[in-house]
Amino acid sequence: MSFVEKLRAIVGDKGLVLDTQEMRPYLSDWRENYLGAALAIVRPASTEEVSEVVKLCAAEKVAICPQGGNTGMSGGATPQEVGLEIVLSLTRMNRILEIDKVGYSMTVEAGVILKTIQEAAADHDRLFPLSLGAEGSCTIGGNLSTNAGGVQVLHYGNARNLVMGLEVVLPNGDIWNGMRALKKDNTGYDLRDLYLGAEGTLGIITKAILKLWPKPKDVATSWIAVASPAAAVELLSGAYAASEDNVTSCELMSRQGIELVLKNIHGATDPLADRHDWYVLLEWSSSRPPRHGANQTGLREKMETYLGEAMEKGLVLDAVIAQNETQARSFWALRENHSESQKREGPSIKHDISVSVSKLPEFVAEGLAVMNRVLPGCRPVPFGHVGDGNLHFNCQSPPGWSKPQFMHHGEAISGAIYDLVTRFGGSISAEHGIGRIKVNELAHYRSQIELDVMRMLKRALDPHNIMNPGKVIQV
Repeated sequence: MSFVEKLRAIVGDKGLVLDTQEMRPYLSDWRENYLGAALAIVRPASTEEVSEVVKLCAAEKVAICPQGGNTGMSGGATPQEVGLEIVLSLTRMNRILEIDKVGYSMTVEAGVILKTIQEAAADHDRLFPLSLGAEGSCTIGGNLSTNAGGVQVLHYGNARNLVMGLEVVLPNGDIWNGMRALKKDNTGYDLRDLYLGAEGTLGIITKAILKLWPKPKDVATSWIAVASPAAAVELLSGAYAASEDNVTSCELMSRQGIELVLKNIHGATDPLADRHDWYVLLEWSSSRPPRHGANQTGLREKMETYLGEAMEKGLVLDAVIAQNETQARSFWALRENHSESQKREGPSIKHDISVSVSKLPEFVAEGLAVMNRVLPGCRPVPFGHVGDGNLHFNCQSPPGWSKPQFMHHGEAISGAIYDLVTRFGGSISAEHGIGRIKVNELAHYRSQIELDVMRMLKRALDPHNIMNPGKVIQV
């Protein structure tokens, strides 16, 4: 029996994709930087099927590229071009298994769409706070495998902080059952954290127990023009006390990014009458409902007072507070459509970096200067999570340039930005992962001791290097 027929015997006809056209969406990344090849697309329907597929691949020494919603920015879910591996897609494993309202947890399979999880939590008067632009198509398994961040990291932490337990299929096909809904478990090494952010190079996450929070009952969202990134950082610093520690999101955007969204996204509108160089999207939320009456004390009123005071100090140039959920969503659409608008505009280079919040204004100033010095005429598009120092410090091509023409300058642009990040004591990958695109950069910007420990872990757990080879670290 051939290898493909052995796969068919495990997952059935519904779990096997062999047609060239049907395979294609699984072989290219969202940014269309890579087009890989594969022996087959394998879509198991259960953890047991995943286990059997991995055992077969281990026996046959066939590599595996795990894949969720295939929305990543770093090529980590795209197979290599040689075509000697399989893509193992978890999208058929898409069940919500349990919602524990009392224990504030949800048990899910890895292929559940993030938006589905958010909606299920809301239906039970709970909140799952992981939120990002691709939430309508990304899967929770991919979110956990890349330790995704999103727009509410400031208050709730990134994916690593939202997980209580995991189930993982190891590189030999064994199933590790770490599905324990415990907030305290100090029994040796924390294997859970080993797989969060490993990008499928150490095993395949198949189930997770997620943490839930109370559903917000009072939300205030504002679109703010600020004088500078320094003003944005100072505005955030004061917002913690003014909101009584209810700041959930603080996003920084430049006018260049807003212009691309207004140009390329149908229905996008500018919330303010005048143009400004910098904007902040600020959101506060609380599980306490606002008190109504003559002396309203909800978050919207508190935010209005705070922004008025900030305007008197010169931090805020103009602002509007959303009067309803529809208006708030229109603000968020401007932020969430930055990546899509850049894709429609033409070629761009992504830099998912982080520095300490207090250093962010200085980094932005130097980063913009560096980018324009390396390639005069390029269009810098910095945006992101000012609250945790994570910026998507992107570079859009000059108008009319082809992708090959622009990417000829890619190494010089990225190298200059990453050198600057290192000088500021930051990270070259804050939330998108290393994938394929930053393997060489990781080897250059991390210490030899760190790289050696990573390789020791990889070789110990995956001695035949069948789990997502060529991603994260070279062994």
